[in-house]
Amino acid sequence: MLIDRDQSLVLLIDIQQRLAPAISENREVENAAAWVLQVALQLDVPVLATEQYPAGLGHTVPVLAELLPDDAVLQKMHFSAYKETAVRQRLHELERKQLILLGTETHVCVLQTALDLLAAGYQVYLVEDALGSREPKHKEQALQRMQQAGAIIINREMLAFEWLECAGTETFKRIHQGWIR
Repeated sequence: MLIDRDQSLVLLIDIQQRLAPAISENREVENAAAWVLQVALQLDVPVLATEQYPAGLGHTVPVLAELLPDDAVLQKMHFSAYKETAVRQRLHELERKQLILLGTETHVCVLQTALDLLAAGYQVYLVEDALGSREPKHKEQALQRMQQAGAIIINREMLAFEWLECAGTETFKRIHQGWIR
């Protein structure tokens, strides 16, 4: 099934200042997440972000924080964002069924969030190049487990082209001209 931008919501999970340096290939993960956020914002796809215990792990890394709408960041203590009342409430209000997940750590907070979202009936898409863990093997194991549970693994270009649907439109031209590598 294709990803529909009118049914999509991007959920950025816990790419935070004190955790980010420990993530394998953290700069690549941050750049891919920034790329997805920029495309989402240009296409009016809603964006939410979570911060796991920001007093200890810091806030969202600046390169991503500057892209987030003012009311997009929700704090959490549970590893699964879906266990937080504020997150569930915002998802309910936005009425989107396709959730695009980015973030860290893939084998902890992303995994638990994805499994809870799937159990709640959401379609979950994992942007592989915008996910990270401290150990690459942990990321791969988590991706496998989430895929077995029904999540769909994609990359950022798959996402953008499915959102755009066709070439030649003004929207396509505008976004393609600003394509970030």
